[in-house]
Amino acid sequence: MTREEKQTLVDELSGKMQSHNSFYIVDASVMSVAKINDFRRLAFNRGLEYKVYKNTFIRKALDTLGHDTSEMDAALKGQSGVLFSTESGSAPAKMLRDFYKAQAYGRGVTPKPVLKGAYVDASIYIGSDQLEGLTTLKGKQELLGELIGLLQSPAKNVISALQSGGNKLAGILKTLSEKEAA
Repeated sequence: MTREEKQTLVDELSGKMQSHNSFYIVDASVMSVAKINDFRRLAFNRGLEYKVYKNTFIRKALDTLGHDTSEMDAALKGQSGVLFSTESGSAPAKMLRDFYKAQAYGRGVTPKPVLKGAYVDASIYIGSDQLEGLTTLKGKQELLGELIGLLQSPAKNVISALQSGGNKLAGILKTLSEKEAA
């Protein structure tokens, strides 16, 4: 591979990392071809992209992100594949969890592909023990929805208090007018 081809590959990877809000680095080195194909198919069906890169290319692409990504060096050992997501930071983690369940890994068996590291909205997560936490991350749309709900909640409470207060006042006035009439 020529130097220009390598630079083109690094530029392509760098562009993907900058355009996707999250990506996961996984190790699928000991998986059979059939299992890797199942993994790729599941990723494709969920709108994710999986591609294998050399660690040196990943490192060079990480350097272009503009953040301190030196923590990711721990994840760049052995074989590495990158799982890209545009929708949310938790989508790849949920896909990995579902893939593990479908493969029916037993206790004490390390599920493959192994999560080595994740980059989600400029936050870095290292190690497969982070998978459960990553599945609970909320996407931007979910957070915006919750924020709008929280902002609307006090206004709804004030309106309902005013309406119920007006109903109570009307009931009291009606009762007082009925007493005077009687």
